[in-house]
Amino acid sequence: MEILRYFPSRIREKIGNKMGQEYDELEEIRIRVNCPIILLFNNREEIIQYKITNEDTREILQYVCENSVYAYQNEINHGYITIKGGHRVGITGNCVIENDKVINISYIYSLNFRIAKQRIGAGNEVIKHIIDIDNNDIFTTLIVSPPGAGKTTVLRDLIRQLSYGIDYINFKGKTVGVADERGEIAAMYKGIPQNDVGIRTDILDNVPKWIGMEMLIRSMAPQIIVADEIGNLEDINAINYATSCGVKGIFTAHGESMEDINMNLYLKKLIDLNIFELIIFLDKAKKGRVKNIYYLDKFEKDSSKKYKQ
Repeated sequence: MEILRYFPSRIREKIGNKMGQEYDELEEIRIRVNCPIILLFNNREEIIQYKITNEDTREILQYVCENSVYAYQNEINHGYITIKGGHRVGITGNCVIENDKVINISYIYSLNFRIAKQRIGAGNEVIKHIIDIDNNDIFTTLIVSPPGAGKTTVLRDLIRQLSYGIDYINFKGKTVGVADERGEIAAMYKGIPQNDVGIRTDILDNVPKWIGMEMLIRSMAPQIIVADEIGNLEDINAINYATSCGVKGIFTAHGESMEDINMNLYLKKLIDLNIFELIIFLDKAKKGRVKNIYYLDKFEKDSSKKYKQ
């Protein structure tokens, strides 16, 4: 229960008692000023009747920032801090704006501890579709799902498997470059990934995806480039640049259907440019499971190019 060390003892004991032996099921700890503490488990919530004060939020933030809030100012300005173990602490409050940018969040109102849990094997169903066994390579892929369907969890596991290699199908590991804008994939803490993303993976975090992708291609020569939740013009231009350099890619986007994807003019541009070889839709009702696959014009569906588990 390493997450408890970020709370004052008076709160730590209450959370620990309510959590009991169900830590593996815990997903979030929500702290709001003048409200009780709420623990969110897989399919339920527990309310702790302890009224959070401004002093409580300040003290918890000091623990999260290791008594140096200034050192974490840039992360705070983005609305979250990644802590040891890959857990993320979301922050809300009064935003101080300067030149259209957040330069501080004062009068902290709420903190949301999102518990990180890497799910080894989460990408097992998806990976069998994206591997090109004949060429020891992958097909450039867009993974699509609505929020909460597990696409980032799947993406993280795909990176891990592709980076290590897959011995039983003789797939040799690839150099993977990850533009981890929000720190959700590798969960870097003081320069060290808190999630296992493989031995051939290079990460740039806390940087806009399009900048990260271009930096990785120029400096680290990845064979595969990865970015989560693409969708704006800069992302699309960077992906086009990457693939024109011969780099394969795996990307994710929000949506539930091809109609949703086509409504995003930038994603549609990538489809029209034949950047993607297949688009995989995940099933929101069954996290990590494939709902539909679209094989695009430049990639003919051929079971010999896939492997079965």
